[in-house]
Amino acid sequence: MAENGTVVTEFILMGLQLWAELQMGLFFVFLVLYLIPIGGNLGMIALIQSDRRLQTSMYFFLSHLPFLDICYSSIIVPQLLETLGTDQMIITFEHCTIQFFFVTLCASTECFLLAVMTYDLCVAVSNPLLYATAMTPQTHLGLVARAYGGAMVNSVIRTGCTFSISFCKSNRMDFFFCDLPSLLKLACSETRSRERVIYLLAFLVITTSVSVIFISYLFIIRTILKIRSAGGKAKTFSICASHIMAVALFFGTLIFIYLKDNMGKSLGEDKIVSVFYTVVIPMLNPMIYSLRNKEVKEALKRVLNRMRVSQVE
Repeated sequence: MAENGTVVTEFILMGLQLWAELQMGLFFVFLVLYLIPIGGNLGMIALIQSDRRLQTSMYFFLSHLPFLDICYSSIIVPQLLETLGTDQMIITFEHCTIQFFFVTLCASTECFLLAVMTYDLCVAVSNPLLYATAMTPQTHLGLVARAYGGAMVNSVIRTGCTFSISFCKSNRMDFFFCDLPSLLKLACSETRSRERVIYLLAFLVITTSVSVIFISYLFIIRTILKIRSAGGKAKTFSICASHIMAVALFFGTLIFIYLKDNMGKSLGEDKIVSVFYTVVIPMLNPMIYSLRNKEVKEALKRVLNRMRVSQVE
């Protein structure tokens, strides 16, 4: 065992043992919560790709969010289901490393992508006449490429710092996926310098993204206040509403996760927040962007009408 000082080559994920007596019921709950966002996000991608009226920059960026949500859920939830079904799960060191890398990649990319979407929205609302010139298809591709590129750099450094630590205290991880705090508890080498780098990177990713979002919304609010008609203000605000909800959910949870170590949170609370972040948010995102978005609802009605006509014929 790892307790005798040998190097860890695999980890045992203990899962949600705080609710051991409810694990079978939770298995079916999380299975449903996994299938709903997978279907919803695939439907959102298909809708954006099939409707010509949604072939705009806003929906070009939006189509990447469902893709990231699907990836994020698929990296973690099947493993969570296995731990619920078997009480624990063995994961190799290499598998844990790969999982940690892709979890970081998806989360970092979503941070940057939400910032890019806010900037795009800011340009569209603040300078509608110059929007077509400023935000060309090449600009859109460049912004998305930078979002993925920045996330890739962050993920490589963060994963390298984490898994260059020696793990020999134990190989039992009281969590349902390879999460940073759980991994650090198993370290038997000095971790302070690596932790500083890891948390500095997280701080830079979050603050950079939040700063872009905050500044962009200052310009958007200034533009809304200049609109004289109440109808014009309401229409402009409705365009921003779904985005504001998605940003608040994502960054609110993310900031809480990185502050929780200084707030004296218990392991049980950590698990609850992580379940919300990895399972619930991917389910809510397609609902937010469909139910709060008039264009998406109209596109969905057109698709359903086409399907009815084709069935009649």
